[in-house]
Amino acid sequence: MEHKNRIGKQQTGFRKGAGFFALAAALFTVFCPLPVQAAERLQDVGEKLVVVIDPGHGGENEGTKEGSCLEKEMDYITAMAMCRELMQYDGVEVYLTRTEDQDMSLAERAAFAASVEADFLFSIHYNASENHELFGSEVWVSGFAPFNGYGYQYGQALLPMLRQEGLFIRGIKTRFLDNGDNYYGIIRESEAVGVPAVIIEHCHVDEARDQGYCDTREKLEAFGRMDAEAAAQYFGLTSSALGVDYSGYSLAQARADIPQPLTVRDETPPEICELSFLEADYGAGSLSFLVSGADYDTPLLYYSYSLDGGQTYSSREPWPGSDALTGSYTDTFPLQLEIPSGATPQVILRAYNLYDLYTESAPYISPQAFETPGPEAVETAGEAQNPAPEGTNSLEPVGEGEAGPAREAAPAGEEAPEEVSVGTFLKLCLAAAAVLLSVILFSQLIAAHGRRKRRQRRKDSGTSRNQRK
Repeated sequence: MEHKNRIGKQQTGFRKGAGFFALAAALFTVFCPLPVQAAERLQDVGEKLVVVIDPGHGGENEGTKEGSCLEKEMDYITAMAMCRELMQYDGVEVYLTRTEDQDMSLAERAAFAASVEADFLFSIHYNASENHELFGSEVWVSGFAPFNGYGYQYGQALLPMLRQEGLFIRGIKTRFLDNGDNYYGIIRESEAVGVPAVIIEHCHVDEARDQGYCDTREKLEAFGRMDAEAAAQYFGLTSSALGVDYSGYSLAQARADIPQPLTVRDETPPEICELSFLEADYGAGSLSFLVSGADYDTPLLYYSYSLDGGQTYSSREPWPGSDALTGSYTDTFPLQLEIPSGATPQVILRAYNLYDLYTESAPYISPQAFETPGPEAVETAGEAQNPAPEGTNSLEPVGEGEAGPAREAAPAGEEAPEEVSVGTFLKLCLAAAAVLLSVILFSQLIAAHGRRKRRQRRKDSGTSRNQRK
């Protein structure tokens, strides 16, 4: 690689005081997750820090193309902004793998990082999904220690910043080839030459909820500055130019000897996805359920639903309480659906986990069609229910002592509507109590099953599949 790829060099007497410490293991649970704890950084880079920023794609490899979005150009804008920001910190050399629109293999990018003795490679990207249904930000890391811990600590510094901007967080993840090696080439090739690497997927350019975060040059540059700030926190940098000091910044707790539990890839779909019917309002066109879901390996991320028995599904929605950085989520929540007039819905719900694997609920089939009256029907019905007394003007107030609409006698031959009896009221109370009891029992069942799974994982921790090399 030619010397032109070197963007900036600043050398001072700055020395990082990061040591290599033995840390307590972070226990991952779904329903009672431990908070992310502050800890010392795992990676010790010594006296001189070298950072390589890799603008993804380039040349004929254009990356994601959606509308006016061309990923290779977006990646470059963000990478340059990250580079300019990092160059303002003391004691860091910053390089780019490419400074123009050129073809470059993943092995060449990693080789360049090794040639400048890089301490870390950050690969800059934007995302899209096959069905244009995913949204949010994620960081991909190595599946093997100690590189896994390095990437995890960086991701835990960056992703909270993106969440504060309003982006949904998809987590810090790993992926593998069939042979057990890292799936993503830039991570695999960099690790082969001893350079830690992460892939930053800032957002999805093809989903409406994310498009507004990446539709101008200014927004793409803002991502780069956040990437740089997270790197400064990760390395504990100071900047006299910016007036910031991250030398005492504490990172998320992690271990250097095993993969972090929250990054262990989940190969199985969620264990539980259930719909419990609550109420149907056939006139107003609404159907209410209690949704229950559980995944004992990774948090639930999204849900979607079908009204036609699984032929079509709604767009994905964030699973309530989902936090991919702590592994937590809400196991039960109420869901109210709007039903089109004339439809006889067959409702199915999908629960998606951190790796987009899903489980479907059993279908709920409505016993009758929903007939929502139109505006004219509502007006006519209102007139029929409140007729004006014969010989009077309907706009005149009802005199004192006369029967108003609420107290009007029933027409001849019809019975007046009965008030709700005490027995009916008690039945409704018992039904509500039964639903509440079932929720409590279901939550206890989920928690007990989760504890059994965690005990089994602790027994098998020495033979975790992600420790294969």
